[in-house]
Amino acid sequence: MKLQSGWAGKKVLTSPFVVQLLIIMFLVEFVKGALMVSILPVYMGTVLGLSAYAVGWALALQYIGDNAFRSPLGWIIDRLGYRMVMLFGVILTFASVAIVSSTSGMGWIVLACLLLGVGTSPLWPCVITGATAVAGNEASGTIMSVVYFAWLTGVGCGPIVINFFIVETYAPAFRILIAMMVVVVVVALLLPGRSKSREIEGREVTVHQTGSAEPFSERISEYFRKVRSSMHASWLLYPAMFTQNFALGLLTPVLTLYARTVLHLTPQQYSMYLVAGGAVTVIGLIPVGKWVDRVGTKWFLHVGFLIAAVSLPLLGYTRSLPLVLGIVAVVGLGYAMIIPAWNALIAEAIPKEERGAVWGFFLTIEGLGVVVGSILSGKLFDSLGPQAPFLVSGSVMLLLFVLHLFITRRPTVMVR
Repeated sequence: MKLQSGWAGKKVLTSPFVVQLLIIMFLVEFVKGALMVSILPVYMGTVLGLSAYAVGWALALQYIGDNAFRSPLGWIIDRLGYRMVMLFGVILTFASVAIVSSTSGMGWIVLACLLLGVGTSPLWPCVITGATAVAGNEASGTIMSVVYFAWLTGVGCGPIVINFFIVETYAPAFRILIAMMVVVVVVALLLPGRSKSREIEGREVTVHQTGSAEPFSERISEYFRKVRSSMHASWLLYPAMFTQNFALGLLTPVLTLYARTVLHLTPQQYSMYLVAGGAVTVIGLIPVGKWVDRVGTKWFLHVGFLIAAVSLPLLGYTRSLPLVLGIVAVVGLGYAMIIPAWNALIAEAIPKEERGAVWGFFLTIEGLGVVVGSILSGKLFDSLGPQAPFLVSGSVMLLLFVLHLFITRRPTVMVR
């Protein structure tokens, strides 16, 4: 088993198709991170003079556009292949960067944010569907760790690196981002088309009858019935997917506010703390992913959920900066155990015949968790105190641990 999983992992990491997907993931997330964190909030507020309300809505539209299109695009991947779907997304993302860099009207900037969301919506369905198709169950943990490594490094490096190019004007930063998007478009053109995509996924290339009299709604219903009947998942997996990302969404909007107003960290100190947690997660992803392929997901998730459930409330109540730094590193360790194992568990439940559509549907459920968590986060912070989002997030992780106990005992779930 060890030799088999090791060989499968090497096959995945040397696959040109997987390498192309990872390059696109890294560059698009770099561009998105640079825009969403370092450029758009400050650029819209100071350079364009937009109100905080307008800035908030513009950034919200980005996430709404991203989450709304994930399910249908996953379904379309199964029909059109990776090249057409990814090209659709990267061209819209390119257009978003071009609009932001060349216009200053509020309407255009809001449109650019919406295009950025819609444009990045095919990214996760395409990358996860393609990568897991190549990996199979033997290397699902390894490939998930590599995908999240590309995502974390891209979204983390984007805001940091682009700040070095924002000196007196934003022009150099925009040129860097446009150059990156040119590379992304070229790589997307090299992705497989419909026939090759089906071959990669181990599915037969079928010719659909264009003159079928069956109504479109009935074909969609039949499609989802087929997907549901071939799923290898307990129904508990659905609330667990929502819950896992709900816990993350509770923290994302308030982390900066908590660091600046409660811990009184300088921007440089805050960056150091983020690097501490992120570095532990990134360094741990690939080794954990390989161990997941060897020994299974069960105990990594048990331990990871418990670590997060204990460390997150501690983080919210601790004011000693050295202790906070240590707790942040422990949180990073917990997520290094959770991320590869959790996504490997989900990958095992997905039928290869409709992998794109089901991944898109699952990613939409996870995205809804982030949305609801983000909305509730600020209310908790304002009404119950700065520690409240951390306490609730830790409690949710404990609930997720309990859910996972039941999921692993259900015979309908393939838990290794």
